[in-house]
Amino acid sequence: MTLQRVYLVAGELSGDILGAGLMRELRLCHPDVEFRGLGGPRMEAQGLASRFPLETLSVMGLVEVVKHLPELIRVRRTLREEALAWQPDIMIGIDAPDFNIGLEKQLRAHGLKTAHYVSPSVWAWRQGRVKKIAKAVDGMLTLLPFEADFYHRHHVPVAFVGHPLADEMPLDNDRQATRQALGLPNQAPIVALLPGSRGNEIRFLGDTFLRAAELLCQRNESLRVVIPAATQQRYQEITLLLSNHPALSERVMLLEGQAREAMVASDAVLLASGTAALEAMLCHRSMLVAYKMAPATHWLAKRLVKTQWISLPNLIAQERLVPELIQDAATPEAIADQLDEMLGNAEMRHALETRFADMHRALQRNASQRAAQAITSLVAGQALDSDEMASQGRSSHGR
Repeated sequence: MTLQRVYLVAGELSGDILGAGLMRELRLCHPDVEFRGLGGPRMEAQGLASRFPLETLSVMGLVEVVKHLPELIRVRRTLREEALAWQPDIMIGIDAPDFNIGLEKQLRAHGLKTAHYVSPSVWAWRQGRVKKIAKAVDGMLTLLPFEADFYHRHHVPVAFVGHPLADEMPLDNDRQATRQALGLPNQAPIVALLPGSRGNEIRFLGDTFLRAAELLCQRNESLRVVIPAATQQRYQEITLLLSNHPALSERVMLLEGQAREAMVASDAVLLASGTAALEAMLCHRSMLVAYKMAPATHWLAKRLVKTQWISLPNLIAQERLVPELIQDAATPEAIADQLDEMLGNAEMRHALETRFADMHRALQRNASQRAAQAITSLVAGQALDSDEMASQGRSSHGR
């Protein structure tokens, strides 16, 4: 089966990266394929004729979405009409589910094959959305095995393709060499603190993390703390917070970026939930996940979120590998106690590092190539190999 025309719609930078990798692999199998749709510079470099700039769909927050709704409706109508006129072999929505799933549903109703690449968090909240997804797509491509299990249970054709981060990050890393490169001592215990990439996360977690670090430093005179700031603005905010903790001035190294290096150099990582937890797992480091949010947001989240855990390592393993301290439980004392226990138990840390390396290996599956194979199968009318793919993921974490 040869693909001639593929229509892709990506809504943000991460989608542009995924889309470019998928396009590269599709062209290896189908040299004459043409691409149209919406994407960013990486997808355009792979040959996409983008109808709109990538940032067109990068709208965050309820107020912002409402403000831009007329424009988003116009963009979706234009993309729909262009796709229907062009009649591609398949339309692929990459992430941006609020925009793409509606577009996919409209195009599929007109007889086009559709796929969605990167599952929304439907397994965690608003699970009823899976019914809409089932009507919108001929296939779902997931990055994580437990997501594929969810769709399989709901009879949605699915392929677990693996995670591009796992492909990108090496299976072997050198703690001592990374410490040397950062100018950190080789023998001292080191904790990496990642309080988040968003301003609200620094506001809710920054001081709590630093107070926990103070307690740890009081208990261990040789302990060093490394804090990689996600952006220049976060760097400034953390610098201001550190001015209120003079006892940490000789014990903390604040970095601009270099989060992976900080995690590789560490013995344990304290972080907010999110992609950072996955990256720490792929660095094979013990971690503690702590998270706080506005009281009203937490009240609502407790009623909407259906998962037992919030961190991706636990969700992937489907067991508690990583301790989680949420909201009122995330006190400086509780955080310090958990990290103290980790630092004092080298055998436990080594066992967890080995487990994370196994999980990394299971996710390292050449995601772009597998995604291209899944798209080719869909266009050819073949079933997606969800059972085999997900079962390989499960075998690595003991489900």
